[in-house]
Amino acid sequence: MPTRRSFLNQASLFAGSLALSANAAAAPARPNKLCFFTKHLQGMSFDDIASLAVEMRVDGVESPIRPKGHIEPEKVEDELPKYIEALKKQNLEMTILTSGINEVSAEQRTEAVLRTAAKLGVKRFRMNYYKYDLKKPIWPQLQEVKPRLKDLIQLCQEIGIQPLFQNHSGKDYFGAPIWDIYSLMQEYSAEQFSFCYDIYHATVEGGSQWPLSTALVADHCGAVYFKDFKWEGRKAEGCPLGQGQVDPAFAKILTQRGYTGPVSLHVEYLKGDPKDAAVLKEFREAHVRDLKVLKEWMGWS
Repeated sequence: MPTRRSFLNQASLFAGSLALSANAAAAPARPNKLCFFTKHLQGMSFDDIASLAVEMRVDGVESPIRPKGHIEPEKVEDELPKYIEALKKQNLEMTILTSGINEVSAEQRTEAVLRTAAKLGVKRFRMNYYKYDLKKPIWPQLQEVKPRLKDLIQLCQEIGIQPLFQNHSGKDYFGAPIWDIYSLMQEYSAEQFSFCYDIYHATVEGGSQWPLSTALVADHCGAVYFKDFKWEGRKAEGCPLGQGQVDPAFAKILTQRGYTGPVSLHVEYLKGDPKDAAVLKEFREAHVRDLKVLKEWMGWS
């Protein structure tokens, strides 16, 4: 009869049956909570997503709880507890909740979503973006966002959950040039309002000046996103980490500065239905590949 040690030595990474104690023992020493964005796993059950997270040996997940996400805002009171329970059974957490929220409104179900999340132990959420109207002056539009942000941040303080803003690339996105949203953040502490700093989008927008924007937001960096891209003509297309334009020096800067916040791996270049066995196998292989690169960049054992 095989011993427990021989079973663990022979078990496939993809078997999904690794003991939790073994997973914890094998986890790399690191100061950061490690999670991954589950957008590409749309349609899978909560338990299956949790099992994949265990295979990846991460601490938690970043999941879209928004329109067309894993859970629709209208169903959050009923479904989010089930998702959190599936994660807890595997000693995992929802490290970041990705929302469709950028203001306090009944339409976005802001209070229902955030109060439910906070009660379940979720500590931070990614906000939805804002967009500029390029036919109007830019600076006044930035100022018009201030009261919406103020109301949302006040509610979050009351509830006990941290709002994070992701910098997107694009001609009309708030946060694409970094300085615009950062200028609004100066009115708040990092605990009240910070970035989900996305090195992919910072590189698309800033080219070789990404170290400057990275330095700018260092005091308001609530989470960081690792993902990569290649230029296809004038368009940035996602690709496996380490095979594109994102500079591994970004990871070195984070470690030199002693960054201890969450790190989220994004593999949004993956396409297909994860309920298809062949597609899921491809996803798993991609997870392993990109995590290996991330660990090498960050110097995690």
